[in-house]
Amino acid sequence: MTDTDTLYAVSPIDGRYSGRTAPLSPYASEAALMRARVHVEVEYLIALADLEVTPLEIDADERERLRGLYQAFAEEDARLIKTLEVEGYAGFEATNHDVKAVEYFIRHSLAEDSDASAWIHFGLTSEDVNNLAHRLLVRDALEEVLLPELDGVAQTLSGMAHQYRDLPMLARTHGQPATPTTFGKEMAVYAARVGAAIGRIRRATDDLRGKLGGASGTYAAHVAAYPNVDWQSFAQEFVTDLGLEFESLSTQVNPCDDLAAVFDALRGANDVVLDLDRDMWLYISDRYLGQEAVEGETGSSTMPHKVNPIDFENSEGNLSKANSDLTFLADYITTSRLQRDLSDSTVKRNIGAAFAHCLIGYTKTAAGLAKVVPNEQVMRDELDATPEIIGEAVQTILRREGKEDAYERVKAISRGREITLEDFRELFDDLEVDDSVREELYQLTPAGYTGVASELVGQLPDEQ
Repeated sequence: MTDTDTLYAVSPIDGRYSGRTAPLSPYASEAALMRARVHVEVEYLIALADLEVTPLEIDADERERLRGLYQAFAEEDARLIKTLEVEGYAGFEATNHDVKAVEYFIRHSLAEDSDASAWIHFGLTSEDVNNLAHRLLVRDALEEVLLPELDGVAQTLSGMAHQYRDLPMLARTHGQPATPTTFGKEMAVYAARVGAAIGRIRRATDDLRGKLGGASGTYAAHVAAYPNVDWQSFAQEFVTDLGLEFESLSTQVNPCDDLAAVFDALRGANDVVLDLDRDMWLYISDRYLGQEAVEGETGSSTMPHKVNPIDFENSEGNLSKANSDLTFLADYITTSRLQRDLSDSTVKRNIGAAFAHCLIGYTKTAAGLAKVVPNEQVMRDELDATPEIIGEAVQTILRREGKEDAYERVKAISRGREITLEDFRELFDDLEVDDSVREELYQLTPAGYTGVASELVGQLPDEQ
């Protein structure tokens, strides 16, 4: 696509963000779907030739040529299939049917002396081809594009967690100052969450299921032609050889619960990254994080000093859009009137758009993480300015020493008023406790009150 073309694209994923979404083109474009259909049809044709009952024979040279149709699938092949669909070509009338056009493409590509033409798409319904093609594309898009990007985010978070495991930071609950943590420990939480989300996506992807049961899922046409063949076993072997699980019970359509599970898992991962985006935005707003300025970049049209958290904001918008699309897809594709209707066919063409918004979101989050640097002094200054946060530790130690009014005494000097460490020390001096306990209380500081935050980071592997 030229620069001019992108300016006139209807969707930003093919326009403004086309450079970022290009890695999905081999898996989410119309040409990619054509190639996947050719893949299924060719391998099915070869599988038929391997059945003893069929007279079809395909020698090694022809098998290599046939497999080359999808292995070396090129732009001119996609254009030829489209021509066969809308105009007709080389004696074939226009099909006005995308799967039939693939069948004619393979016929046109066969050697003149081949007897395989009659066996292409033998006993199949279009959905047999489409359900397998879509799942191959979804699987490969996740494994080759989306999951590596998401894993990169997890790796970056893990690296930040280890690097800043000892950097104390004021935590907030309900937006109010709370028990301190470390910046590294907070990043470790997100690294673990993203890692777990990746695991859920992988498990759902591993359970993608394909069907090959014909027009009503009963193998009726296959059985009519060859009643003595175990077509269920044939179909199972064919589907699993493609790297998919086998769906034995279907109507004309594959029920799509497996795809819905993938979309739900992906949406769950996006929710984690959205949470991260918003927290990073707040950390930047609170000046806990600084951002490296990009030379030549404009942060604001009127305020030259600004370095805006645009990457996290962009990711938030794209992942929110992705989740809307993924929710719609998961809800819609699992329903189909009786044997089938075609509404799901057009809906599935939008899987690539949902994936594209995911990809933009992941790359933008990664870009944002690459720019941020903790403002250690800001974090430490705010801890020093919030001494009341050691109140939890004080009243807990006093409870340990049997002081029933510990909570109330700390509340009386700290709730709703400014307090200093000196105020705490005056309280400590008035306490009837052993000197060792008093000294223990004297040693409390906001920056030192982080528990085992640093050790918790150690639960992450050095590499996620």
